[in-house]
Amino acid sequence: MAAMTEPKLISGNANRPLAQAIARRMSVHRGVPVGLVNARVERFNDQEIFVEVYENVRGEDMFIIQPTSNPANDNLMELLIIADALRRSSAARITAVIPYFGYARQDRRTKARTPISAKLVANLIVESGIERVLTLDLHAAQIQGFFDIPVDNLYSAPIFALDVEHHFRGRLDSLTVVSPDVGGVTRARELATRVGAGLAVVDKRRSAPGEIAEMTVIGEVAGRTCIIVDDICDTAGTLVKAAETLVQAGAGEVHAYITHGVLSGPAVERVGASVMRSLVVTDSIEATPAVRAARNIRIVPTAPMFAQAILNIWNGTSVSSLFETETLMPIYEGMYARG
Repeated sequence: MAAMTEPKLISGNANRPLAQAIARRMSVHRGVPVGLVNARVERFNDQEIFVEVYENVRGEDMFIIQPTSNPANDNLMELLIIADALRRSSAARITAVIPYFGYARQDRRTKARTPISAKLVANLIVESGIERVLTLDLHAAQIQGFFDIPVDNLYSAPIFALDVEHHFRGRLDSLTVVSPDVGGVTRARELATRVGAGLAVVDKRRSAPGEIAEMTVIGEVAGRTCIIVDDICDTAGTLVKAAETLVQAGAGEVHAYITHGVLSGPAVERVGASVMRSLVVTDSIEATPAVRAARNIRIVPTAPMFAQAILNIWNGTSVSSLFETETLMPIYEGMYARG
């Protein structure tokens, strides 16, 4: 049944450019202006977070756009406090749009006496009054089960497939998609299937936590254009080492497609000095000036996909339709026109 209220967007401070881009795309899709709800999200002197919503949201279908990226704790608290403010203001429904879900890498106990922080964060989100979550490329699919509310997990593979087909047009036959570890094979296979490429894996063995002793390539990469696919790039150590291993195995070129460019510490410098021709990330995390200035880092937009997903949720129509490349082609309005 179609919604009677209008979808309204509100943003924290984590990635306002993405929130504004989503609002612009929704305006295009709907043919009426869609803006961000007027609110202030600020800090007192002791760094307590304060939220005040200046518009009436009673009975409205609210969407909070807020990745829980660095600083993860501050951005998470902003999300929870915004949700509480909306709930106490009698919003009809509150959906959290979390392009990057922080704490997702803590999805299980790796040793005794450690937490499952992703589950704790899920509990906090549910208790805050949020009734639905929309996110992108969760680090582990089982995190959806941590929530007692609906979770829509979008995928970057359709966007990456459009980008690969556009930028590697005429040489798709020479592509091999590479997973940087055994755990990411499913993700790499998904993109390889979409673009009709081969598949390889870099087997990683550690001598100690955080230290890579050996990398071995499984699959044929000699003379091929290799595309490394992963969901998160943090310090870029594993990514750069995998690219070097592929070149040593005879790869002609190495590129990388990563959904969430955390890119902390020395990451940008490492990528700039690496053998990779390019690193492509989405804008799920707001790019730092260093990332924007990097010669071999490119950012692809997610706003068209998130805008359509929000409209589908509001209308009560399918979100899974956005998993298909052909569905996204018209949404991206010729950015990746095939010719």
